[in-house]
Amino acid sequence: MKTLPLRLNPGDDLRAALDAALAAHGAEAAFVVAGIGSLREMRLRLAGRDDLHHVVGDLEILTLSGTLGAGGSHLHASVADADGRIFGGHVAPGCIVRTTAEILLAVLADATFTREPDSTTGYAELVIRPRT
Repeated sequence: MKTLPLRLNPGDDLRAALDAALAAHGAEAAFVVAGIGSLREMRLRLAGRDDLHHVVGDLEILTLSGTLGAGGSHLHASVADADGRIFGGHVAPGCIVRTTAEILLAVLADATFTREPDSTTGYAELVIRPRT
């Protein structure tokens, strides 16, 4: 396992930037160890809902966790607005960094993460394989 510290810049899309960082390092499996920072726009899919919760304004990333793989990412975050209201859920494209996002990834050199349909859940779920 190797660590990969990242600092994202204003205007970066959180999810796209993490996927790009993984690809740039030739990795196929990683997980988020920690993540903090700020967003100017947030799109989260809340539990049990199909639509996205969209908030524009000054937002703080309180937590960020999840897995990254060549076959797709699965990220969760909790975010607070300027009034201290906290939202949490699945990170969707369109979470835009306001000032910074500081993230530590753990990259797994000997694994590949993919997402494949799971008949039990009805979702594309994580499949872990050894990297060849």
